Formats: sequence, C-alpha cells, structure tokens
Amino acid sequence: MVVTRIFFNARLKTMMILAAVAGAVIALRLVDIQVLRHNAYLKMAERNRTQILYQTAPRGRVFTADGVAVASNAPAFSFYYLSAGRKDPEYLNQLAHDLAPHLKMSEADVLSKVEKGVKTGKATLLAENLSTKSTMALQELQLYYPGVYLIEETKRSYPYGGFASHLIGYIGSMDEREWQKRDQSMGYRLNSKIGKNGIEKKFEKKLKGHDGGVFLEVDYRGRVKSIIQDKKWSAGSDVYLTLNFDLQRAAEEGLKKSKTGRGAAVALDPRTGAVLALASAPAYDPNIFVGYSDEDNPKQSKKINEYNLAVQGIYPPASTFKIITAAAALEDGHLDVKRKINCPGHYNSGPRVFKCWSTHGPVDFFDGVSNSCDVYFYVVASETGAAAIERVERKFMFGRQTGIDLPGEKAGNLYGPTRRARNKTYWFIGDTLNLSIGQGELLVTPLKMAQFAAAVASRGNVYRPYYVEKIVSNQTGKTEVLGKTDILQKADLKPQTYDLLFKALKHTVDNGTARRVKIKGLDVYGKTGTAQNPHGKDHGWFMAFAGKEGEEPSIALAVFVEFGEGGSSAAGPIARAMLEAYFHLNKPAEKKATPQNNPRSAEDYDELLRSAD
Repeated sequence: MVVTRIFFNARLKTMMILAAVAGAVIALRLVDIQVLRHNAYLKMAERNRTQILYQTAPRGRVFTADGVAVASNAPAFSFYYLSAGRKDPEYLNQLAHDLAPHLKMSEADVLSKVEKGVKTGKATLLAENLSTKSTMALQELQLYYPGVYLIEETKRSYPYGGFASHLIGYIGSMDEREWQKRDQSMGYRLNSKIGKNGIEKKFEKKLKGHDGGVFLEVDYRGRVKSIIQDKKWSAGSDVYLTLNFDLQRAAEEGLKKSKTGRGAAVALDPRTGAVLALASAPAYDPNIFVGYSDEDNPKQSKKINEYNLAVQGIYPPASTFKIITAAAALEDGHLDVKRKINCPGHYNSGPRVFKCWSTHGPVDFFDGVSNSCDVYFYVVASETGAAAIERVERKFMFGRQTGIDLPGEKAGNLYGPTRRARNKTYWFIGDTLNLSIGQGELLVTPLKMAQFAAAVASRGNVYRPYYVEKIVSNQTGKTEVLGKTDILQKADLKPQTYDLLFKALKHTVDNGTARRVKIKGLDVYGKTGTAQNPHGKDHGWFMAFAGKEGEEPSIALAVFVEFGEGGSSAAGPIARAMLEAYFHLNKPAEKKATPQNNPRSAEDYDELLRSAD
C-alpha cells in the first residue's frame, strides 16, 4: 500500500507539472496573440475578409513643344479572381470554360491561374489590358460566378504610332533583374509595366504615378459585400519635348517614302540647340507592346530595330564638308573668291588622277560651292594644306560627341594629319584631296551634321542638343525646367568668313545643287553631298538652315538617306518638306521646265548624274 501510494503521488505530481507547463504555454501563446503580435494577427484576420485589387496609375503624358500628346493613356480593364468561395474542380472547370473566350485565353491557362489563386488565397489577375468590348460579357459573368471582379485601369497609348519612337521609346513588363533593382518607394508590383527605352526609360520615375486600389469586403464564398475603400490613383508627371509636331512628321514621312526607307533627319534651333526633329528610319510602333489582350491582332514579332541611326550611324559627310574646306581657305588667306579655277573633269595630283563628278570649266568660289565642283576644292585644299582644314574641323567639334543626353551616341572620326602623326603613320596628298571633299576616314552622324549646320547658322556657337523642355507634375502642378542652352565651343572664324559662307550657301540654294529647297518667302542656305560607299550604292546628304526672309535662321537641319545615291534627289525633297512644315507653307513647289541640253541648270540635274552633289 505504501509503495502504491508513493507511485500514485509521483504520477500525480508529474501530471500537475505537465498541466502547469501546458497552462504556461497556453498563457504565453495567448499573450503572444493578444498582446505581442496582436496587430499582425489582426491584419491576417482582416485579409481573410478583404481583398485588394490594385489599380495602375496613368503614366505621365509626353507632349511636343506645340502641345500634341504623342504618348498618353487609354481606358483598359483588368479581371481578377478572388480565391474565397467554392473550390471544387467541377466549379473551377466551368468557370474557366465560360471565361476563356472573353479573355482570349485557353481554358487551360485560365484554369491554371484560378487554381493558383485558390492555392495562395490571394486576388489573382486573370487578364489585363482588356478593351471595353469585353466588359459587358464579363460584367454579366460576375453575377453567375461569385469571386470574379472587373476593375477599370489605364494602358499606355501612342496615338501616332511610330512618331519619334527612337526618342520616346516603349514600355514593357519588369523582368527579374529589374524587379530586384526596383525602387521600393515607387510601389512596383510583379506585373508592373516600366519604361524599356528612350524617354519612357530615362524619366521612368517621373512618368510613373502612384497606384490606387479598391479594398473589397468579401464573404466566405468570395462574393463582394462592399467596397471598404477606393484609394484613387495619382497620375505621373507630364514631359514636354522640344519637338515640333509637324516638322517631325514631315521628316518621318519623307524618310519612309525615300528611295530606300532608311536614313535619318535631325533639325535643331540654331539659337538654342533645342531638337526640333529627330527621326530615324526604319522606325517601330511602340503600340505592339501595349495592345489590348482581347483583340484579334495579327501576330507580329516584338523584336524591333532599336538602332537609332541619327545618333549611332556614322558615314562620310561628303561634299557638305566642303564648307569646312572653304572656311579653312578663307581663314588662312589662301582663297581669292573671284579667282577662277578650270575644271576639266579631273585633277592630276601626280601619283593619281582624281575625278570630278562633271566638267564644270572655269569656276570661282561661289560657283565652286554651288555646283559642288570637286576639282575646285582639290586645288584650294592643295594650296591651303590639310593642317589648316583640320584646325577648322576641330573648331566645329568633328570627331567628338554632340553631348546630347541619349545612350549609344557615336563620336564619328576626326580625319587629319595630326591624328596620323600621333599614330606614327604618313599623310599623303591623296589624303588631303579626300579630306577636302569629306571622304576618306572622316565619319560623322546625322546629328553631328545638324549640330554643324546650326553652328554655321549661329556664326560659331556649337550647342549641346537637348530634347526635353520641362516636366510638369500632375500632383503638385510644379514645373521643372530642363531645357537649357549650353554652348560647348565657339568656332571663332572671322566675320567676313561667315559672310562669304552664307553668301555661297545661299547661292547654292538659288542657283546650284540645293535648288530643291529654294522656297519663296524664306532665306534658305544649303549644301548637298553624295558619300561614296565601297559596299554598295552611295549615300545622300542634305544640310541646310533657314529663316524667314530678312530674318536670322531659326532652323538648321541635316537629312541623310542611306543608299540614296544623290544628295539632292534623295535627301533634298525631305529637307524641303521639313522646311515647309516648320514654316507652315503648304503650297506645292513650283514646277519649272527642264532644259534637256544643259543638265547643270536643270532643277533635277543630279538625277541625270547620280554622282552629283
């Protein structure tokens, strides 16, 4: 009896200890739930009865300088599945079957997303970027299938398709790398769309707004009982470009209709450096990345040509460079503008005979420039020397980037005896002759040539090009001014040098190879160029600047047509259309009779001689 009682007491004591420990654990757990982690569990409980449907905020718009929205937003809808409620396979299969046709998805894809929502217990996005065409049917299905919900959002829209696409860029879904590097304060989600290129990427933080959301109270079956809170979104900031809408469209349409559909056109304000147009062809339509998901669009590749020929393509400037050769000779005092040099159609340098594109006979300075006589410039360059030409070349920053804030800009290549000497190689007379007419190793971008045209138009101000004028916040109304004039360098030539260059370039438009841009009411100064291409057809250049009659130039431009053959025939019409658009001149060009016995006096003589500049 004594042993039994001792054993019983021991067991009782053990049970009491276990009960005390269990009680302590329960007490601690209650303290944890009710005190220490009360807020956390409260939130979990709240999430069981609420679902949050996020609403993507409208991105800031992009405007041209004249107020045209070239990147905006359009209404779109997202369709969600709320995971509470029925979860049996028969119900889910029927749900997927009825939703799939309206979402333009397969039943298997819809079912997969629904099952994922059931598993996670969270609101699951079934489809986004739905058009208004699908909303009626989906709203009706909400009555039959508790737990599905349609929410209004916005999507990016580019109303003018490929307008300035290489500058504006496009948006797309975040990839894993971008998600890891995201700014936590910006509220990005896994399905967020971000800028992938151009302005959309560069000003992502400005363009992205603050997302809103609808906080829904749901019952145990996932049916919406009420809207607890409707948090409104706030749109991103608007970006205002320096582009002129009509001018940009004229440039793009001209390039598209050109002989090859490949090239670039750039226009700058020679008073500030503002980019008035920047077109690269072929372009692309950024709408392919943001189309409605339920539309029957033809399948098209989303691989686009992001190569911006305007800032990345490098080519010889050809006869447009003769302006530099002429300036060097004028500055060095080796040029008598009245002196006539005979052009027999070729120039014998000793080791080699260099041809001219035509036989011009005796020509003075103004005829030499206006008719783009190679022999005239061979003689002038031989007397002036390559070193003097290179000095002027450097004054206009050839071989250096323009300084525009765009990725991937090429600097081109400076060509001259100093560079050769640094590389410990020889400079020959043939190099001087090639340099004089913008051939050889000299390489430039279309943007560089526009910068050069603006520098001549402004009598020496080499501006840094800029393309954003201001950013306006839609939340605060504040304006952030970004457009600032920045002179990188001063090409300090003698005033009389610029006077003679202006006169020669005006003569080229009035009587020479650039007559395609002779426009009534405007003072137009221009130069054509045909760049030799050892790999195929020659390239066409047209460089010009202009102002209203009697006024200072207000636009400078460069047009380049890849494989365009003649500068006047290929690039000239584009330059003319750009000037007419900029100055709002819509009258058709006056047609003149073409004397067949003298192609040099014809309006389109360069078509008879494709090598003509």
